Amino acid sequence: MTIDEQTPAAGTVGLKASAACWLRRPRSRRELIDRLFAVQSLFALAVVFAVAIAASPTRNGENLFLSTGNLGNIVRAVSEIGIIAVGMTFVVLLGGIDLSVGAILGLSAVGTATLMVDSGLGILPSVLAVLAIGAAFGALQGYATARLGIQSFIVTLAGLQVARGLARIWSGGLGIPIAYGDGPKEAPPAFEILNGSFNGVVPVPAVLFLAIGVAAIVVLRTTAFARHVYAIGGNEKAARLSGVPVTRVKVAVFAIAGLLAAVAGVVHAGQLNQGSPNDGAGYELDAIAAVVIGGTALSGGSGSMGGTLAGALLLGILNNILALNNIDANVQLLIKGLVIVAAAALQKLHRTVA
Repeated sequence: MTIDEQTPAAGTVGLKASAACWLRRPRSRRELIDRLFAVQSLFALAVVFAVAIAASPTRNGENLFLSTGNLGNIVRAVSEIGIIAVGMTFVVLLGGIDLSVGAILGLSAVGTATLMVDSGLGILPSVLAVLAIGAAFGALQGYATARLGIQSFIVTLAGLQVARGLARIWSGGLGIPIAYGDGPKEAPPAFEILNGSFNGVVPVPAVLFLAIGVAAIVVLRTTAFARHVYAIGGNEKAARLSGVPVTRVKVAVFAIAGLLAAVAGVVHAGQLNQGSPNDGAGYELDAIAAVVIGGTALSGGSGSMGGTLAGALLLGILNNILALNNIDANVQLLIKGLVIVAAAALQKLHRTVA
């Protein structure tokens, strides 16, 4: 047993049992290894954070990385990828993959801008419509995967193209700027809160990301739905024979991924004050990277939401410290690629030695 969600606990009793398991001395080499790998993402996050502090340039004696403004920029930049990665974790735990989430973000950003600016809708109806589109898009992909037996890689690859095409048709191929005011072609000023922060320190998108992440951790720890997700990812045939509603669970999981990608799209539109059909390109790869770095097995059935949150933050810190040191963009890609490979190699090592 681990302290994370890899074996979802049933409420407080499960949490206490998990804590007691960690407090006692490991009874075997395998149990010790399992405990260490359960916190690999947190350990890696701590290491990268420490390295970032040491490698940070200074200005007037101040460590730039540790400055309040810079830390706020990190969590703001991470928020969109992190929200998408939460949904991606559910899909990967199921043994699938979703390549369409970046395009759904672009479609949602365009929809948000179009509905508020061109159609004159208020914030609530615009956001609800966009979230419904994202969830429905994901659910259709889940249905195609579950009922038609098409691999999720193929279904969502096609979904990526469809969502990107719909975004370009909806926007006329152009970015739609969001201006705030009470007149025509202006969005309600309250929507600008997504570009703000609490007390000038904590960005609003970061709070939203944290809230979604905590809710997802609770779901994976306490619900029968989560146990079904793990069961399908571990062995779909056995799960089906055990009475797990495989089709419904798959549809629900992909709907969650689409919904959270749409949430990220709304946040994106609010932060950039625009919706463009090209927004979100490549975001799906960063989300998958966060999931892998967080220790979730791409084969499904094993992983944690806490690890994904740590993985997203790790990527954000890595991007930030490389930028602060003016590292060439191509070298940044190389370094991030090596980190992802190292995380995947650790997963393989865990399965080998355990």
